[in-house]
Amino acid sequence: MYVVHYLQGREVILTQLRQTVPSFDEGLKIKGRKGKVTNVNVVDDKHVHVQVVMDPIIKNKVALDNSKKKKR
Repeated sequence: MYVVHYLQGREVILTQLRQTVPSFDEGLKIKGRKGKVTNVNVVDDKHVHVQVVMDPIIKNKVALDNSKKKKR
């Protein structure tokens, strides 16, 4: 069993107890967001640090509907 720390920059996103270590360039989903593994650092025999790059969040802007405005 390995303690896997998922990091984005210096921020810890998630810590899991897993039987396998994620591999380089593996796709994963954390907290509903997709991401990829960029680096795997084995600290000791039980602890592993995994660097992750998350896909950016795309927010759609709502178009203004001028037909509902009050006409004069």
